[in-house]
Amino acid sequence: MKEVGKRLRTLRESLSLSQAKLAELLGITQSSLNRYENGQSTPTVEVFRRYADFFDVSMDYIFARCDAPQGKLYHYQPKVWKNGAEMEQFVEMCFDPKSPYYNRMKESVLQMFAEKADEEKEVTE
Repeated sequence: MKEVGKRLRTLRESLSLSQAKLAELLGITQSSLNRYENGQSTPTVEVFRRYADFFDVSMDYIFARCDAPQGKLYHYQPKVWKNGAEMEQFVEMCFDPKSPYYNRMKESVLQMFAEKADEEKEVTE
């Protein structure tokens, strides 16, 4: 949490705000803010959100996972695509089995996932 505290302090100082003023703006106490910045205490998720919104930065940046304020951009690729049985179970949970379209929707989605997996295999080969 020391690294997070440093990041929170740097954000505050980048706008030349005192701890008291920022605490007031975020709706927290100055003593809590001081403990966060010194790594002695961990903010709640809601306080982290307030920081991110106030300074217009990503949580990745606050948590020092990257140095870009907008955060990392990820190519989302669920691991379940690689396991057909898990994917089928997931797709079954997405649709109402009582629906007259249940089988068609399930088959369509599974086919799309299979096509995507085939495309990715071609790219890596």
